[in-house]
Amino acid sequence: MSEVPVLDQIAPSPDAVPSARRPADWIWRRALPHYPDTFPRYTYLAITVLATIVLYYELYVPGAVATKIIQDLGFSFTQFVMASVVGNLVGAFGSLAAGLADRWGRANLVVYGLFVTAAIVLFGLPNAHSVVLYFVLFALLSVVEGIMLVATPALIRDFSPQLGRASAMSFWTMGPVLGSLVVTEVSSHTLDAHPAWRFQFYVCGIIGFVVAAIAFVGLRELSPALRDQLMVSLRDRELIEARAAGLNVEEALQNQWRRLLKLDVVGPAFGVSMFLFFYYIAVGFFVVYFVTVFGYSEARANALANWYWAANAITLLVAGVLSDRIRVRKPFMVVGAVINLAATGVFAAMATHPGTTYYQFALVMAISAFGLGLAYCAWMAAFTETVERHNPAATATGLAIWGWTVRIVVTVSLFAFTFAVTATSTLVDQGSRVSAIVEEYPQQVATISAVSPQTLAALKVNPADPAAGAAAVQQLVRAGLATDPTSAITRLRQLSTNPVPPADLEYLGAHAADVKQAQHDNPRQWQLWWWVCFAAELLFIPFIFVMSGRWSPRKAREDAERHEALVQQGLSELHSEPAQ
Repeated sequence: MSEVPVLDQIAPSPDAVPSARRPADWIWRRALPHYPDTFPRYTYLAITVLATIVLYYELYVPGAVATKIIQDLGFSFTQFVMASVVGNLVGAFGSLAAGLADRWGRANLVVYGLFVTAAIVLFGLPNAHSVVLYFVLFALLSVVEGIMLVATPALIRDFSPQLGRASAMSFWTMGPVLGSLVVTEVSSHTLDAHPAWRFQFYVCGIIGFVVAAIAFVGLRELSPALRDQLMVSLRDRELIEARAAGLNVEEALQNQWRRLLKLDVVGPAFGVSMFLFFYYIAVGFFVVYFVTVFGYSEARANALANWYWAANAITLLVAGVLSDRIRVRKPFMVVGAVINLAATGVFAAMATHPGTTYYQFALVMAISAFGLGLAYCAWMAAFTETVERHNPAATATGLAIWGWTVRIVVTVSLFAFTFAVTATSTLVDQGSRVSAIVEEYPQQVATISAVSPQTLAALKVNPADPAAGAAAVQQLVRAGLATDPTSAITRLRQLSTNPVPPADLEYLGAHAADVKQAQHDNPRQWQLWWWVCFAAELLFIPFIFVMSGRWSPRKAREDAERHEALVQQGLSELHSEPAQ
């Protein structure tokens, strides 16, 4: 929690008279006039978290079937990555625009945003039969995601006082994590039975509409006068409601951008964006990494990713509760960052060790996810508390600065990623067809690879050419494909009895060498990128020190006790006032 909890940060104004409401106004006007009791408050928090899970399920589902989308729609791997680059770029400005949620509210952005994203996933993307249309629809999905990236944590902040903020933010942070987990769980259990990539989008879109309907009926938000105040504990509720009637909301919202463009807001937003470098690639390209470097199937790669997301989700829950219990954030961020850095370094080293087992990967990925979860839920709580230190009424504005920064950093990182792992593009674009030809004609392709083109050309002109025949036999024996002239001649005859089709031969001639070189280069290129992620994560640590919050649990406890005394004093004064 903040070092100096403040109860009265906004000047009051003359009482406002609420306007009369029509019966159907609840469809648009979702503001609550009073702070909700425990059960409805938890209901609103649960709906917000559920909305976040589904939103990121919708955003991340293409990653589970990336190779299939690339092959079916005629993408190159680079084009597929660029779809994410463009999506994050436009999503950044969606996040920036969502800063208006401090004036317009948050709930409607979430509710109607869910309907839009569900429609895009269910009806739009599965029917995108061209690269251009896919780009446009994914960009639109990303704009809405950018808006909701700000609106959903703003709702979580509104319904959670500082003394429970880390727990609440841990549930919100589970949204992207559980969204990723849902993607890998559904795909790993359905891809074998339903290999078509569109099936994953149909399932996701239907779930999206169900959750949108739940949010439409059940999601509410605090009125501006309530949410624009600082709430340290639930005991502040009576004082906050008493002040709400006279709160000058317009004054609270004046110059909120200028008041938040400070080092302790902008710096941590940049730092945590760099800290998530590894996460960005994990979300979109874990499957591609394990398929192209270690030869996993898509289903097996998604199953392996489950370890990462499950460990992250569990850690978020535990870390949030512990942070609130001892009332500090910064130690969790430092310890989590160190653990995550160590795991990233080990993971990078594994890239060039093809003998690494499935469970060795699972262990290192789980440790990395543990460190990420430990640091990130504490950071989210500390960031919102830092924004509140400047202006409690500008929470969405502060989150907009963070959302814009994250999306810009993701855009730059993905753009750089395409130049760092060029071999992956070759393997995804040409490697699948080369592999298919080799699997269908393994002996013929091996023979063609072992015998020189000049010798093969001579045998094609005259199969009985003794000099060419002897050279071919010698080359096959040297390559270990034959043990004597008889077995070598048998292999050569296969080239005429069951030949590789001319189109396939031409494709092999054009791309086989590039694919072979890419197979050699790919692990080291990925390893370099993982070390780039390691370096980026280091930049997170310095900005921890400028954020709001104590390092010492004892001092944090003393802050809470002083705040409690102020609350008791305020309540006594409130109850002692004569009735008007």
